Amino acid sequence: MRVANKVGLVSGGARGLGAAQARLLSAEGGKVIVGDVLQSEGRELEAEITGAGGEALFIKLDVTDEDDWQRAVDEAVSRFGTLNVLVNNAGIFHRATAEETTRADWDRVMDVNSTGVFLGTRAVIPAMRESGGGSIINISATSGLVGSPTSTAYNASKGAVRLLTKATALQYARDGIRVNSVHPGPTETDMLGLVFVDADAKEDRRGLIPAGRFGRPEDVAYGVLFLASDESSYMTGSELVIDGGYTAQ
Repeated sequence: MRVANKVGLVSGGARGLGAAQARLLSAEGGKVIVGDVLQSEGRELEAEITGAGGEALFIKLDVTDEDDWQRAVDEAVSRFGTLNVLVNNAGIFHRATAEETTRADWDRVMDVNSTGVFLGTRAVIPAMRESGGGSIINISATSGLVGSPTSTAYNASKGAVRLLTKATALQYARDGIRVNSVHPGPTETDMLGLVFVDADAKEDRRGLIPAGRFGRPEDVAYGVLFLASDESSYMTGSELVIDGGYTAQ
């Protein structure tokens, strides 16, 4: 059990990458808080995990809302006594060049993908400090490492997550709080259909991946599990790239 008795909060945890992370953390002994605006899916996942013998709690969480974050942290500590892990997983995709991106588009993507990570990080730090430390895991993307010709706001938001990770890693290392970012390449979730709008574009991208396939949610979840566990205790301010070798080219 790699995260036995650790308490972890996963934002955007009701489906896709977040759900895979929640399931794996639970399977490895963790107590999981599923935070999401998707209440029906979130409660179903809570029931699934508890039905399998795990401990889980669904909390309604809009990552752009400071009050929601504080309630989520308070409920996690009230229910489980502590909070050791935060996975800032919630995110949205937007495809547009700079000229095509409206101010409203920009603000929405940055609010969810970047500000949401900042608000979550800020909210959990007191609880983690109280418990003697913890692990914050920020889900960025390969778009946080390299540019894209089609996704201006998304690129910028994920790049912001990368450097927010490094800044907070330095600020809280002495408190025993580790902060790392995960950079998945295209992964088989609902969002993949938004990234590649037609089958030809999807196959062209698959052909550029050295591993020859897109990622699976479990590929990313195992990276999150490593960073949540004590196996990564000497790792902070780092980037874990899970992209089948795409950005190595």
